[in-house]
Amino acid sequence: MTETQSEPAPRRPWRRPALAVAAAFVAAALVVVVALAIGPAKSPASAQESALDTNPNLDPGTKLHGVAPNFTLTDQFGRSQTLRALRGHVVILAFNDSQCTTVCPLTTTAMVEAKGLLGRAGDGVDLIGIDANPRATAVHWVRSYSQLHGMLHQWEFLTGSLAELHRVWGAYHIAVQIEAGQIDHTAALYVIDARGRYAEIYVTQMAYSSVDQQAQILASEVSSLLPGHPRPRSALSYQRIPPIGPASTVSVPRAGGGSVRLGPRGTQRLYLFFTTWVGEVTDLSKQLEALRGYAAIAARSGLAPLTAVDEGSVEPSSAALPKFLASLHEQLAFPVAIDRTGRIADGYLVQDQPWFVLVSRSGRALWYWDVSTQGWLTTAQLGRHVSAALHAPTKIKIPAASQAPTVLAGSPAPLAALHRQAGRLLPAGDSLAARLRALRGYPIVLNVWASWCPGCQAEYPYFAAASIHYGKQVAFVGVDASDDDSAGGAQGYLSSRPLSYPSYQLGTAAIDSITHGGIVGLPTTFFIDRAGRIVCRARSGQYDSEGALDGDIQSCAIGQ
Repeated sequence: MTETQSEPAPRRPWRRPALAVAAAFVAAALVVVVALAIGPAKSPASAQESALDTNPNLDPGTKLHGVAPNFTLTDQFGRSQTLRALRGHVVILAFNDSQCTTVCPLTTTAMVEAKGLLGRAGDGVDLIGIDANPRATAVHWVRSYSQLHGMLHQWEFLTGSLAELHRVWGAYHIAVQIEAGQIDHTAALYVIDARGRYAEIYVTQMAYSSVDQQAQILASEVSSLLPGHPRPRSALSYQRIPPIGPASTVSVPRAGGGSVRLGPRGTQRLYLFFTTWVGEVTDLSKQLEALRGYAAIAARSGLAPLTAVDEGSVEPSSAALPKFLASLHEQLAFPVAIDRTGRIADGYLVQDQPWFVLVSRSGRALWYWDVSTQGWLTTAQLGRHVSAALHAPTKIKIPAASQAPTVLAGSPAPLAALHRQAGRLLPAGDSLAARLRALRGYPIVLNVWASWCPGCQAEYPYFAAASIHYGKQVAFVGVDASDDDSAGGAQGYLSSRPLSYPSYQLGTAAIDSITHGGIVGLPTTFFIDRAGRIVCRARSGQYDSEGALDGDIQSCAIGQ
């Protein structure tokens, strides 16, 4: 969910939608006065269901009961539409930001695929989107989104006045907010039966490779509500699809013919992931053509060569990329690879479009840049960022867990108490607030994470190193966001990634009460001064380098 802006914004946090904003929906749905009774949990009855329950990139759905609230809104053609008028058809209803470049396009792709998997029976299914962007409510926005995603005549994307939308968001427990200039909303998708009653709710995930699997889940649920229960034309496994990261070598199709090899190639390489539909919110043609300047600088000065990667898994059709490239005034000065499975985007930790990733000779990601939130870089700026990342220390030496006590020996008593609990997951019953009070007099780095969070995994080495380097003067404390993380998963994460400090396991509400609502996604890092006050600005999103974290510790912790 993204909103264009004139000033670069902080990096978007890596968020699993069920965590922060969607938690508000879960809480609301359990309140008796809303008259929504959550059905019994599904019990695994097969290997397929077991795989579904353990795949972090899929939501198996939650049963709901009750009549779905009616609404009257306007579609992409300016026509009035009500939910009641759709009685007799099964409805797949999603809330989508009309300018979204993150999870919404994955959700709408899954909706279209789900209907297609039902063949002729899909004629009894209506796809409905409701705009969840309070800054882009005009009809031309929902029409533009529909056109660019090849869905103009495949669904109805509804909008209305801000007051009308607020009523619908409230009725369906959709939290919509603006954080750091960005639109954030509950990524909820409902299945509503032909009588207008709730059947299932899904919280969609940010994973490109799982779109086809989620489509199959939706098709299976919709099938159970259609006459004759038509079997979806798909038999995918629900096992987690392994991503293809920068350390792996793979050949993929190249736009215009041939193939492109991605991965370690004996030289560093800069990748730009994009999709043709981001042209709705940015001048993609102009910016890609401008990258000719960077390609020339890279060739002259030995900077990382550029390869673009089109995220074909969520393009509206196979013709979208060729049509887009043919419309350019100049031929691009770099190859364009095509990722048709989404495994490469997931492996390179792409969380938005467009998205730069700089990869070392050995296949290690050195630097990320989210164009949607931070803006396009000029040729000179891009060159400076790439050069700085390439010349920064790339090998982080983390002392073995057995060495940490020796390195940290002699720490002040409050900090030594943290070191004695190294790597432990402390239950919610242990008071984090009391611990923070006991650490008054020392600067504190508070890092909120979850075991499933890719950004948390990527930045872990920086915290492991920094906590030992600064451990005698700065208190490091972790917080596992438990709303969407099991104790077993969190402890397994810590067991394989030893840290010199403990982590508390707390729910979002408890974290918000301590940080005054400062958490909007994962990971998030807070810097607390010696008087117990949160200082600087909470860092939402992963640290891209050891140097970036070191700089914040110096300025926001030690310097306070």
